Amino acid sequence: MNELSEINLMWFIAFLVLILIGNYILSKAAEYIGKRSSGGKRRAAATVRSVLNWLSFYGALLLFLLYFWGEEWMTYTLYSQGGVDVSFFLILVAFMIVSLAHRLVKIFTLYVLKPAYEYYGIDTGLGYTFNRIIYYTVMILALVISLTTVGLDLTAIAAVLGVLGIGIGFGMRNIAGNFISGVIILFERPIEVGEVIQINGKNGRVEKIRLRSTIIRTAKEGTLIVPNQYFIEQIVRNRSNVAMSAEVTVSVSYGADTKRVEGLLEKAVKKVREDAEGILDNPPPDIRLVDFKNQALEFLVIIPVTNFQIKEKVESDLRHAIAKIFLENEIELAPLVYAGLRDTEE
Repeated sequence: MNELSEINLMWFIAFLVLILIGNYILSKAAEYIGKRSSGGKRRAAATVRSVLNWLSFYGALLLFLLYFWGEEWMTYTLYSQGGVDVSFFLILVAFMIVSLAHRLVKIFTLYVLKPAYEYYGIDTGLGYTFNRIIYYTVMILALVISLTTVGLDLTAIAAVLGVLGIGIGFGMRNIAGNFISGVIILFERPIEVGEVIQINGKNGRVEKIRLRSTIIRTAKEGTLIVPNQYFIEQIVRNRSNVAMSAEVTVSVSYGADTKRVEGLLEKAVKKVREDAEGILDNPPPDIRLVDFKNQALEFLVIIPVTNFQIKEKVESDLRHAIAKIFLENEIELAPLVYAGLRDTEE
């Protein structure tokens, strides 16, 4: 490395350290302000931290180009392809094109499209679909431009991918099916971000719809990553516009006084309503004798609640209350009867 390179390197390191220190100080200040604020100011502080990281990253890249632009190793030809002499500088430019496109489309959808959706009354699901389409379109274009910049022949790549696609198509048919299903979901919108759906008896809120899978947030099981093909092939209940309720089924021994059991269940519901939050006053709770089973009387208790997070908490509290009040009043639960064992004994 010649003397000029050593001087440039020293200045580059010095300014890079200043950028990192400045980013650290300003980020900590924004974080401190965000913790002491609420609402819009907290979101603004988070946005400032993100912008600072973005500016620091590209500031460091531009600083690098500024100090080493004239260096021979920056423009040294690594290989030639399609009449293009590919150097480290071109590779760095290709990387910046892709990363800058990613950042710009995120900023555009967040600060331009989101207010526009709110102003024109576009629902969340449709807005999310538009955002995904714009993002994938911009990123594909950026990737094509970056690959062309470094001299790669896209027609040759397409031909190779076509040949490989025939060979691995059968092995990746599930991935391809999920991809196509993701496109169908984005356009037809059978489910949308923010909706509450039921999968295998579990209620969850749709957080993100990706091309291969959908993210579902549940109150108990955490995050579920569901392949998109499931939503096309299976029956999925959309519970967004359905009144949410906590439901508990309890079976008592045959021969118990049904009216007395119903009265005890009413007391348990009253206890839960006094202690729990998120229970609706209208419609009122419902208690029914729903079925006669072998050696059992089956009751169903329904309590309307505000959302699915409250639902499981209320169901748990109701089971505790029923167990306690049944124990105090010597009400026996129905025994479990296994058909296979019964048939064997007969």
